[in-house]
Amino acid sequence: MRISQLSAADAAQLTVKTLGLDEEVVDLLSPEGLCASLRRAASFLCPATPRQIVDAVLGAVGPVASSGAPSRDDLMELLDLLISVGDLLELRQRTTYATKLLFLGPPSYVVKEPGRYLLLGVRPFGAALVGEMLAREVLYEGHTRTIELEFDSAGLRFAALGLQEIKREQWAVHPVAVSAAAFIGEYRQRLDSTGPSGQVDGLTLIDPSSAVRYYRGRWRAPKPSDSGDFVARRPQAYGADLWCFVRVAEGVPQRLVDLPVGDATTPGRDEAWRLQAALDAHRGEPQVFRTRTATGRPYIIMDLFSPVPTWAARYLGLVGLSVPRSKGSLFSYRVPTAAMPDLTAFLADMLWTHGGGTE
Repeated sequence: MRISQLSAADAAQLTVKTLGLDEEVVDLLSPEGLCASLRRAASFLCPATPRQIVDAVLGAVGPVASSGAPSRDDLMELLDLLISVGDLLELRQRTTYATKLLFLGPPSYVVKEPGRYLLLGVRPFGAALVGEMLAREVLYEGHTRTIELEFDSAGLRFAALGLQEIKREQWAVHPVAVSAAAFIGEYRQRLDSTGPSGQVDGLTLIDPSSAVRYYRGRWRAPKPSDSGDFVARRPQAYGADLWCFVRVAEGVPQRLVDLPVGDATTPGRDEAWRLQAALDAHRGEPQVFRTRTATGRPYIIMDLFSPVPTWAARYLGLVGLSVPRSKGSLFSYRVPTAAMPDLTAFLADMLWTHGGGTE
C-alpha cells in the first residue's frame, strides 16, 4: 500500500468532497462546510450531546485548517441553527441528571414555493439525504439546504426516497402575539412564586444596558450594582449551561427559574431569547434588524444582530434564504422584496423587533 502526503489545503479540499459538497465552490471553514461537518458527525454519533458533536468536528477540522479555525462558540452557534431548522432534534434525557441529547431529524421536506423545497433531517452513517442521483442538485446556503424539482413530480420523487412532507403551517407554528409587558409579566410572576435561589456559582447574565447590536458582548458576570430581573445562564455538572431567569439584588441572586417554564420539549434558549427581546423592547431599546438593497434585484438582504427562537428562524427560512452573514451581524437572509412587509410585521408582533436602518 502506497501512502501519499497531503498538504492541509489538499486535505481540506478532499474533506469537502467527502461531505458531498462542490470543492470548487465551498470552503471547509465556510458556514456551509462546517454545517455539513456537523451533520456528518451527528449521523455517526447521535444520540449524543451537543458537546460531543462539536468536539468531533473540532478534532477533524482543526488539523486541516491552515488558518481561521472555528472556535467552540462558532460551532455551537451553527449547531443551534441546525437544531432550529429541524436537521437535528433536541430532547431532554431524564436520568440522574437532566441531560440534553441530540437525535437525527427524520428525512423530510417543506414546500417553500411550488418547485422549490427546503430539505430537513439527517440519515445515519453519512448517507446522502436525497440519494446519489439528486445529491448534486442540492443548494447549500448557510445552514440550509434547498432543491428545485418539477412541482408535478416532486412529491412522488421525495416519497420514493423516503422523505415525508411537513406542512408549512405545522413546521413554522409559533406562539401567540402578546405585548412585551404581558410576556415579561408571566415570567416575573414565576419568580415571585419561587423560593430563594441560594448561591449560584458561575452565573452569567445579559447586560440590559449593552448594545443590542453585539450579542456576544452583552454577556458578563453579575456586578454589585446589578438589581433587577435578568436572562442568564448557569453551569450544571453535566451538559451545557442551563438557561434561566434570575432576580438579582446588589449583584446577588435571590430567586431563579430555569427555562423553559412551559413545554418541556421547547429549547430553553427559545424562551430566553424571546424574553430578552421583550425586556429590551420594554426598556425602550428594542432589538433591530438592518436591510440592504441590491440594485436591480427583486430581493433585500436582512441582517439580524440577535438570535431568534426556533419558530422565528423557521419562518425566516420559509420566506427567505440564508446567505453569508455581513460584518457585525449574527446571520443574514435574502428576502424577496414582496415578502418584506409581512416579515417586518411578524418580527414586530412576535419579537418586538424593528428596522434599524437601510444600506
